[in-house]
Amino acid sequence: MKITDRFYKFKRDLNKWSLFLVLIVAAVAIPILTVIFKLFDGPGESWAHIVNYVLVDYLVNSFVLSLLCSVFVIVFGVTTAWLVSRFEFPFRKQLEWLLILPLSIPAYIMAYSYAGIFGYSGLFSSAIELLGIENFSIDFMNIYGLSFVLSISLFPYVYVSSRTFFLAQATNLLEASRMLGITEFKSFFKLILPLARPAIIAGLVLVLMEVLNDYGAASYYGVSTFTTGIFRSWFSLGEPETAIYLSAILLVIVFGLIIFEKWQRRHIKFTSAKTSKQQHNSRIKPTKRKQIVFSLICLLPVFMGFFLPVTQLLFWVSQTFTKVWSIDFIGITLQSFGIAFLTSLMTVLIALLLLFFSKWNKIGFLKTTSKLGVMGYAIPGTIIAIGVLIPSIYLDKWLIEQGITSKLVLNATLIALVYAYVVRFLAVAYQPLESSSLKIDKSLSDSSKVLGKGNFRTFFKIEFPLIRAGLLSAFILVFIDILKELPLTLIMKPYNVNTLAVKAFEYASDEMVRSAALPSLLIILTALVPAIFLNKLLLKNANNSYHKKPH
Repeated sequence: MKITDRFYKFKRDLNKWSLFLVLIVAAVAIPILTVIFKLFDGPGESWAHIVNYVLVDYLVNSFVLSLLCSVFVIVFGVTTAWLVSRFEFPFRKQLEWLLILPLSIPAYIMAYSYAGIFGYSGLFSSAIELLGIENFSIDFMNIYGLSFVLSISLFPYVYVSSRTFFLAQATNLLEASRMLGITEFKSFFKLILPLARPAIIAGLVLVLMEVLNDYGAASYYGVSTFTTGIFRSWFSLGEPETAIYLSAILLVIVFGLIIFEKWQRRHIKFTSAKTSKQQHNSRIKPTKRKQIVFSLICLLPVFMGFFLPVTQLLFWVSQTFTKVWSIDFIGITLQSFGIAFLTSLMTVLIALLLLFFSKWNKIGFLKTTSKLGVMGYAIPGTIIAIGVLIPSIYLDKWLIEQGITSKLVLNATLIALVYAYVVRFLAVAYQPLESSSLKIDKSLSDSSKVLGKGNFRTFFKIEFPLIRAGLLSAFILVFIDILKELPLTLIMKPYNVNTLAVKAFEYASDEMVRSAALPSLLIILTALVPAIFLNKLLLKNANNSYHKKPH
């Protein structure tokens, strides 16, 4: 097609929804573009020192941490997912959703709990002394302890993605394998595991992005990673330029992970599968001894990832409740919930606009561009915070120079914090909304428009009632993520505002980790809801599966 023809087609298809769509995508892209453009200003004075003495530590520690976490989460996640999907054993139904609960505990809170369990006079030391063993301790405050803490907190990502595949995988393949005399064990390693690889890697990439984004646990355990380096460069050295250079390296690693995950899934498509009844009938009932072993294998990560740390927190709360519970603490709790509530509403609204503006827009390539608007969740919170902080400072300076205002109106205010949250969690809201909207029969909307109803009337009369469940799930998921978020909140929060996550981190940083238990427990109790909700969604969608295309 000639350039002139393309131009006339573009001019014909351009409408107001196209412009609104571009505005939203541009607003969301500002933090990333800021980091990229600031690279041209050059690094700070300490960059040479960091390259010569510290950067290798950041790279090695991040690599070792990612490697150890990968091994742990695959062992925990894949093994448990296979057992609950393939075998019948005592408490299987309960363990199915209990295995998701560790996801409700933020990694930094898990880190505080395990530091207490293995610390002086902790649960581990007490148990060892009861056994008559003295002067024995385990040094948990190192990269290996951090790897374990992150793994036991994040393995449900791999468990969920693997279980989705195992629930829906072709049972007839296993039956054919069994008819050929191949044992269950061999079939798993030779047939099922290779087919499940893309699903496992999809969950693993989420784990690795969370590991690279972690600040609270790594900082508390004294392990130098890219995220701790970004914080140190910005706040301790006072060099935002150096922090941006480190952010750029981290950004390249994260995008590399995303590209790798997309490449792994290039031959994957969704297809229908057997019903849950057929899956139930296909489960194997092993011998009594194996049933007990399978139950214990599945119970172990639940015990280590939920019951043990929560027990430690409850013990600390019993010791510090009267000291921590105060008017100020109630105020922080209300502030935390209020910010999460307000921001969740805004995030869901913008995700809704992004989704439907994209549908109402007629320009083809803009529909693809809209996907850029939901890339924020893949970007570590520290990078988004820096990408928001720099333009807000420039804009404030410009407003003051123009005489429009005499004080800061963006930097270190709730406006900037909410904007950063929206950029970070827009994808979390967008995905459930998109899934709900895809289930709407297109002929319903088309019929409404044929009858002369506009986009808005069609949306409110037909589409909105059909996506209410998606709206609710989007709101809950964003609300919980905001409540748990730490690195971004630490950088962006106004001076007179505090949240439960930041308060727990402050207590732990001030060597008052017992006092951190109450805000930590409140976060966990609130996060339990989406963990259970996630399990219901998983069961509901079990009829969709990954299927590999024939080459």
